[in-house]
Amino acid sequence: MSKLSLKEISKPIKSELDRFDDIFKEALRSNVGLVDLVARYIIRQKGKKIRPLLVLLSAKLSGGVTDRTYRGATLVELLHTATLIHDDVVDDADKRRGMWSINALFKNKVAVLMGDYLLSRGLMISVDGKDYDFLGVTTNAVKRMSEGELLQIQKTRKLDIDEETYFKVISDKTASLLETCCTIGAMSTTDNKDYIEAMKNYGHSLGMSFQIRDDILDYEGTTNLIGKPVGGDIKEKKITLPLIYSLNKVSKSEASRIRKILKNANDKTKVKEVIEFVKENNGIDYALKVAQKYSDEAKNSLSIFPDSETKSSMRELVDFVTERKN
Repeated sequence: MSKLSLKEISKPIKSELDRFDDIFKEALRSNVGLVDLVARYIIRQKGKKIRPLLVLLSAKLSGGVTDRTYRGATLVELLHTATLIHDDVVDDADKRRGMWSINALFKNKVAVLMGDYLLSRGLMISVDGKDYDFLGVTTNAVKRMSEGELLQIQKTRKLDIDEETYFKVISDKTASLLETCCTIGAMSTTDNKDYIEAMKNYGHSLGMSFQIRDDILDYEGTTNLIGKPVGGDIKEKKITLPLIYSLNKVSKSEASRIRKILKNANDKTKVKEVIEFVKENNGIDYALKVAQKYSDEAKNSLSIFPDSETKSSMRELVDFVTERKN
């Protein structure tokens, strides 16, 4: 388990992260007053910057941080921020990281247009820098994220998601962007195909482990990694790995009974009943084992690289991201 804070993990790229902050702020500037106002608010909302951190660490490990690396990190952070703003509109969310969401403060129309602006800004930075290879990777990630979200909506309506579909959903929805960060980081500094592939695999496995761990916290924490209260997935009728495993372990009639509860799980008693069902059938233990398998795969992806402070940080980052309790 990682004993290090994110600040300690970031140590090998501290100066690069500081420089990235300045570049990102500059990328958000606009001559249109409203755009600039919302952009300044977005900067105040800043999160943990896991995605730029991954781009910079991947580049440092694969050869060294270049100007192309900063453009890549800016592209993925703009893309990520755009998707968060659009997600808040879709979910009708009032808060983001403890602050008012863009849609709550500026209304949905401004939020949707701001998301579009950030996405196009990221694409323009890549076009201006002639980083056409980045565009292929990121547009594929946006496609996968949208498909993953829509597949989950489709399955949530029918309550019939199986393990294979669940892994497809989280691979597309969550892992694809972390995979993109690490791929772009490596591509920004090297042509070594083995290095690029290793970084891609690292990002994918890290993303899978992160999402499974997040889904587990819906059953056992107080809030999950992205700040939703426990039982949030159950209320939204999202069937994740702990529940999928548990439903497969019981009789058809018992599984049908739990699905019926899930259909109307809008009070605490029903949510609690689903959580107890998962605990009794070892759904959490199973999901923890699968998350650990992906964590191990992420660390194993790094074996191709020589030992360094950056490599150690990337190993620690796996533990930090996948073993947090909030």
